[in-house]
Amino acid sequence: DPEERELALSRLLDFYLATAAGVYALERPGDRLVDHLEPTGHTGLRFANRHDAQDWLYSEAGALLACVCQSSGPEALRRAIDLLWAALDLAESGANSKQYEAAASLMLDAARACGDLRAERRALVTLSNAHLGAGRFAQADKEARHVLELSHDAHDPLPDCWAFNHRGVIAIYQSRHEDGEKYLTQAIEAFRTGENLPGEASSLCNLSRVHLAMGRTASAVALARKGIDIYDSMGHSLRGANARYALGIALTRSGELAEATNSFLEALEIFRDSRQRLWEGMTLFRLAEADLAGDSPAQAASKAEMALTVLRGIGGEWRRGNVLTVLGHALGGIGQSGRALVCWREALAIYEDLGSDEAADVRRLLMRVNAEQA
Repeated sequence: DPEERELALSRLLDFYLATAAGVYALERPGDRLVDHLEPTGHTGLRFANRHDAQDWLYSEAGALLACVCQSSGPEALRRAIDLLWAALDLAESGANSKQYEAAASLMLDAARACGDLRAERRALVTLSNAHLGAGRFAQADKEARHVLELSHDAHDPLPDCWAFNHRGVIAIYQSRHEDGEKYLTQAIEAFRTGENLPGEASSLCNLSRVHLAMGRTASAVALARKGIDIYDSMGHSLRGANARYALGIALTRSGELAEATNSFLEALEIFRDSRQRLWEGMTLFRLAEADLAGDSPAQAASKAEMALTVLRGIGGEWRRGNVLTVLGHALGGIGQSGRALVCWREALAIYEDLGSDEAADVRRLLMRVNAEQA
């Protein structure tokens, strides 16, 4: 019977939302999102530890996302979108990113069809996050910008916080450093207003990346350390790994390579333990950069090749281009100039297809090599 079916689906949605909220709270203690989710009629499962919680989330991913896609009616819409947000590890890890993105896009269309502004803003955040993880920065920025353009809801401040944070991260990747500093400063202020310390720590670590790009290395290191202090004080294992990743980048740039490597290795262990393939691959890439800076090209080549393997099919082409560029440098350092050229040509094709600024740097590399061989 259709009515009984809808009631059963609603109960299942309640169960998934309540349980996913518990998983989110275990992974991100102190994060205020769990205080701003739609109420449910089910208490959900409770887990003894974060590993059991992760096991549940990834094993239930297919059914959970299918439940979201079947819950686009006005009575269930807000709960379905909140379930997507609470289950964002499915997108960030790369494990179920395509299915997550499809569900987020469907929920955005449903929210607009229902004229539900609160649901639309939250759906935009989930879709922006999906595009960001896949390396589609223009689309991610478009969705985050729409969040901020829609009427502000004083009773639902979280979409603004994360939209500012997303726009700041995207600006980093697009080398718009002044914009990045502006958006991330706004994100920090918004998170502080909402007393959301983990969100503030995330924006501080992202701001570290901006300061590094602007040549403010000491400030970049200090900001990343502050992010680590906040995460560690709240018992954040996974997010603390993200902060150590940011610190490792800053320390590599400042020439403190031994400490940078230790920071990356600490992050890598946590990312692997948390099944975060995207960040596992990116940390291997950053370790390769540190090895190159320390004049260890053979080690750098090994880590860059591992990064390409881990990132296969996730993270987007822009990130793949970055790894290929570093791999080319490493291969050149061990006398494999032919393989280095192959890497750089592939990276150039990626950057040109994306219209990325990095294309000019790789083009100069290839011109220099060609001139040396002439």
